[in-house]
Amino acid sequence: MRYQNALELWGGVECTINRVRDDYFEQLDRCGHTSRLDDLDQFAELGIKALRQPVLWERTAPGSLKDADWNFADQRLSRLRALNIRPIIGLIHHGSGPANTSLLDNDFPTKLANYARIVAERYTWVDDYTPVNEPLTTARFSALYGHWYPHARNDRAFVTALLHQCRATVLAMREIRKLNPLARLIQTDDLGKTFSTRTLAYQAEFENERRWLSWDLLCGRVGSTHPLWEYLLSAGADTREVLWFQENSCPPDVIGVNYYLSSERFLDEDVMCYPTEPQGSNGWHTYVDVLAVRARAEGAAGPRQILREALDRYGLPVAVTEVHNGCTREEQLRWLVEVWEATCELRADGADIPAITLWSLLGAHDWNSLVTCKNDHYEPGVFDIRSARPRATAIAKIAKSLAEGKHPEHPLLSVPGWWHRPERMIYAAHESQPGAYHAVSPLLISGGGGNLARAFSRACTARGIPHRLLLSSELDITRSHSISSALDEFHPWGVVNCAGYVWVDDAELETERCRLENSKGPALLAAECARRNVPMLTFSSDLVFDGTKAAPYVESDSVSPLSVYGRSKAEAEEHVLRCGPTALVIRSSTFFSAFDDRNFVTLALRTIAAGKRFRAAADYLFSPTYVPDLVNAALDLLIDGEHGIWHLANVGATSWAGLAQRAACAAGLDENLVQPVTLDELALPAPRPSFSVLASEKAWIMPSLDSAIERYAVAANLQLHLAIEPSVSAD
Repeated sequence: MRYQNALELWGGVECTINRVRDDYFEQLDRCGHTSRLDDLDQFAELGIKALRQPVLWERTAPGSLKDADWNFADQRLSRLRALNIRPIIGLIHHGSGPANTSLLDNDFPTKLANYARIVAERYTWVDDYTPVNEPLTTARFSALYGHWYPHARNDRAFVTALLHQCRATVLAMREIRKLNPLARLIQTDDLGKTFSTRTLAYQAEFENERRWLSWDLLCGRVGSTHPLWEYLLSAGADTREVLWFQENSCPPDVIGVNYYLSSERFLDEDVMCYPTEPQGSNGWHTYVDVLAVRARAEGAAGPRQILREALDRYGLPVAVTEVHNGCTREEQLRWLVEVWEATCELRADGADIPAITLWSLLGAHDWNSLVTCKNDHYEPGVFDIRSARPRATAIAKIAKSLAEGKHPEHPLLSVPGWWHRPERMIYAAHESQPGAYHAVSPLLISGGGGNLARAFSRACTARGIPHRLLLSSELDITRSHSISSALDEFHPWGVVNCAGYVWVDDAELETERCRLENSKGPALLAAECARRNVPMLTFSSDLVFDGTKAAPYVESDSVSPLSVYGRSKAEAEEHVLRCGPTALVIRSSTFFSAFDDRNFVTLALRTIAAGKRFRAAADYLFSPTYVPDLVNAALDLLIDGEHGIWHLANVGATSWAGLAQRAACAAGLDENLVQPVTLDELALPAPRPSFSVLASEKAWIMPSLDSAIERYAVAANLQLHLAIEPSVSAD
């Protein structure tokens, strides 16, 4: 299938400025876009034709309009013009305006219109505007649910906030069109669908009417025969205020549909089936509101149906103005392509859909908590900002293909997204088994008997990544014939090497075996993968360093291992990258995981749980690594096509004793049972650097160590199920 070139690819940067009490949450600052003009050049390389460009009221003119700071807007719009990218100017994005107004201020519409006039005067060449992004959604979050300022929780405030935003849109476009009669209104809102049990059908019907309300108002469709007329009046709206929109209709030139997996909901009054979900009430029934794909056997309606409903209702052009999935990389790819294909199918049937929009180009912060607090939860987008310069992810490559009218190619696109797989039904009454996808090209994982390999297998199963976990009898990386046979049999799209010699102290006596398994084997595997153009990932260690550096080690630092094991890993790095320059080599540090009975943290806690002292070195600083974090980050890098040496470890340095104490505290155990000692006192056979903390000059994409320890404690259910084993010393 070759896509129609006329379907444009647009882009957008998450630019919300929402207010929570007296704090403003500014996404543009948090993603660093305000200080990087050359982001726009990277966006242009994707082939986008238009960019949703924020010229936000609160940022530009937080006080008086005459004191406005146009620096950011001037630079960005000038550069977009030079790049031949059409800007779609946004004035309010989930905001409530500067501190001297709010969504409940009767003067809000006029104040925004005044700002819009100044913007239009300054940028007379711009034709496309979204004065208020998602007025319905913003009214719900700010005035019905109380999440954002002004934190109201009633229907009267909700209706007032919605009417003010829609009136502001009409007045803003009126001012803009005085200067540019050809200016277009591209009106966005989240468009989903609500499903329910039979008992709650009346609530679902109401919400399915309410979802159209902002567009209905702008189109002048709300009068005495509108399904929500009585609701609006009962919520305190003045008849004249509502009918004003009929007399001053301002239908969008383009309906902008923002559609997410979370946009479709399911309502159920049987709250006992959802023990972890918050409960709400409409005054008649108490119920839960969950993702439809998690609870509804039929799944979600999907993008094709949602877009069809909007097209049929208004008979206007409909663009998809936000496409984003806060999920793992392959699921982000699948979601983008699914929306694109649904759009192409509708266009083939004659639908007027001019574009879909990559959202968010730079990812987003803290939307998992609806931007109500600053937890530094980051979701990457087309680019990942956790590096010196935004790093293009696999989504960027797919986007370029779409912009060129080509079929997107990636082996993981042959697997349906999680929202189509059986395991999506987490609230189902029956158990669902993960789907098996052996017909597609798998990811090969060597060293299948080890904990790291099994961790990759678990992650791949959860992420819908077809894979084969191979034992050494099926793939012996030290034998060329075995490597060739495995690659010939499975035709993998990638290889993850988890095989190798792992006993740091025993390696001092088993030198040749260690070098064979850790150096020669990975080099043979890399050479064969390179010959077949198959991406390969393998692992190295912080023990390639000697500990003499006064700061954390980064990827370009020279290696100088102290032990046999460290030398085997240093040799492997050199040989692998020489044999396979596109290979990905990840340096990490000591692992811990709830699925590994013999890792340092688990052994320490079992000893402490038995009431015994646990001896651990306090003069050795390193970067512990939580295996689930490592595996997921490594898979993302592999899918993105990264290569060379990367450092992956949880953010935060500690000693062996410090790690044991922090883990004991998280598990509710007595941290005083950890006995700090020196490395010399432990008398370990292999020499170790006293300092091997890792940092990265490429990107820091791993969570904090504190977060990892907390999640480890939960996963292991340590307080209740720690087995009691004899005391062991740290090694």
